[in-house]
Amino acid sequence: MSSFSKPEITKQYAVDVERVGPTHYKASNAAGSSLEFGSGEGLLSPVELLLAAVAGCASVDVDVVTGRRAEPTEFKVHVEGDRVNEEGASRLSDVRVSFNVTFDDSPEGRQAQGMVERLVQVSHDKDCTVSRTVEHATNVDFSV
Repeated sequence: MSSFSKPEITKQYAVDVERVGPTHYKASNAAGSSLEFGSGEGLLSPVELLLAAVAGCASVDVDVVTGRRAEPTEFKVHVEGDRVNEEGASRLSDVRVSFNVTFDDSPEGRQAQGMVERLVQVSHDKDCTVSRTVEHATNVDFSV
């Protein structure tokens, strides 16, 4: 018997993707929210969506906690990654996420500002499902 146990499933996520046109798709969730993407002009690519998901997940983690103290005067996150080729197969490598979050110079704003660095680290280490999934081996099964 292995000393490792299977992780507990606490929630399942799902989206449906539908073709809108040539290389143009729409992802929708059960709540009715949708987002269009693809490889055409004016569309985010699937890789850019992955980067946005990494930045977005960590952004929500930081925003939820700091927003209880003060409203940010600026909240911008830049994320980028390098596409690499490994023996004919491509993937992203070295994804970098940079936060620029500022608050008013008030007691509440200073309290929120003082939390940002720690919250970004906690998001990376524990809370952000997206970046933790990207960093850890995850099974992806395709079926037709």
